[in-house]
Amino acid sequence: MSAASLAQRLAVSGSLPRLSVQMRAAVRIGMLVPMTGPEEFWGRPGLKGCQIWVDWINERGGMMIGGRRHLVELVAEDSAHGEEATLEAARRMVETQNVRLMLTLGGPNMGLAFAYLMEKKVLTATLLPSDLSPDHPTLIAPAEVHPFFNVTGVEWLARAHPDARRIALCSQQDPLGLPSLATYRAACRVADRDVVAEVLYDDDTADIDAIVAEMMAADPDVLCWCSSPPPTIDAMTRAAYRAGFKGRILACTCDTYRDLLDSTSPEFMERFTFQFPDFDDPALDDAEFFFRQPKAFFQTYTQRFPNEWSAVSWEYASILDIWHEAVETAASLSTSPVLAALKRGRHMPHAFGMAKWWGDDVYGIDNALVGDWPVVSIKDGKAVIEEFGSVLDWLETHKDILIEELSNVGQLWHQRGKPDLVSALATADEQ
Repeated sequence: MSAASLAQRLAVSGSLPRLSVQMRAAVRIGMLVPMTGPEEFWGRPGLKGCQIWVDWINERGGMMIGGRRHLVELVAEDSAHGEEATLEAARRMVETQNVRLMLTLGGPNMGLAFAYLMEKKVLTATLLPSDLSPDHPTLIAPAEVHPFFNVTGVEWLARAHPDARRIALCSQQDPLGLPSLATYRAACRVADRDVVAEVLYDDDTADIDAIVAEMMAADPDVLCWCSSPPPTIDAMTRAAYRAGFKGRILACTCDTYRDLLDSTSPEFMERFTFQFPDFDDPALDDAEFFFRQPKAFFQTYTQRFPNEWSAVSWEYASILDIWHEAVETAASLSTSPVLAALKRGRHMPHAFGMAKWWGDDVYGIDNALVGDWPVVSIKDGKAVIEEFGSVLDWLETHKDILIEELSNVGQLWHQRGKPDLVSALATADEQ
C-alpha cells in the first residue's frame, strides 16, 4: 500500500484536466449473488453498497489504468436459482459482458460457476472462505473469513462475563451454517465454555419457538444463534424474549437490532454480542478503506437506503477497494498481475487494519485475507465496538482444534465433491 491514501491519489488524478487522459471502454464488475430467496439478505444489501462505490469512482472520473481513465459498470445476476442457472449467468457475464472481477457470496449454488470461472481464470471473490481450495486458484476471500472471526466474540464474552459458561448452540444445516457451528464448537473448547445443547435445523421448515425452547431446556447462560440468516436471528431473539430468557445472546450478526430494541427491551438487547458494527462507530475513524471514509459510506448508504444497513452492506464494496488498489498497482485488469499485486508481501490492509494472506492449513491455499475483527455490543440503543480481536492469532494458535471440528461436520476442502463442469456445459449447449 502506498503512503498516499487512495482518496488522496483519486483527488489528485480526479482534478487533472480531462484532456490529460484518454477515456476508454468501461470496466465491468460482475456480481453473482443471491437477490431472491432465503439468502437474499447476504446479497442484495451488498449490491446496493457496490452501487455507491461505483458512483463514487465514476464521479471522480473513473479508474486510472496505465494512464487512461475507465468508467466502471456493475453487472448483476441472481445466484439463487440453482447451480445450472448460476453457471449460465456466469457464462453470460464473462463471455458477452467481459466482466473483469466477479463478486459472489459463495456456497452450494456456486459449485459449477466456480469451476467455470477458474477454467477461464477470472479473478473471483467470495464471502465464504470455505469455498477456497487448490482447485480454485483465482478465488479469493479478501473481505471476511466467515465464520472464523466469530471466535473473537466467544473470547471477549469469556473475559467480560466469565460466569456465562453454559452455551447452547443452534445452526442451520447448510454450507453457511455447518462451518459456523464447527467454529463456535472450537471457540468454546478453547475458552473452556460448556456446550450444553446443539440444535440443528432446516431454515425452510424451522419451528423457531421449538428451537429456542429446546435450547433453553438445557439451562444455558448463553443462547448462540451461530450464523443463522438475519430473519431467523430476529425471530429467535424475539422468541427468547417472550420465553423470559435472562442470559446473554451471541450471534454472528444482528442486522435488525434497532427493531429488536423496540419489540423487546434495551436491557434485554444489551446482553447481545455480535460481530458487525455500524460504520459511524468512532473506532473506525482511522480505517484504511472506503477512501478513509467509512462514516461517509455509512451515511450515504443509510440515506439512500433507509433502514437497510446490514452485515454485508459494505463487504463487497470493501473488496472493490482492495481490487482497485491492486489494479492501479499492476496497471492492468488481467487476473495474474492483479492477483500478484494483491498478494505482494503477503500483508495488506483490509477493513479493520493490517491482514495476512492465510489458509493453506484449512483450505489448501493461502487465499484468505485474515486480520482483526470487531466484537460488537449494544449500549444506549446503539451498536458499539467493544474491541478488535485478532482472528489470525487465534487461528495460528488453535488451528488444530478448528480443523478437527470442521472435519467432524465434513467442511474441510478435500471433503467436498467436485462438480462435473464438462457435463453441465455440454447439457447447457444442447439446450
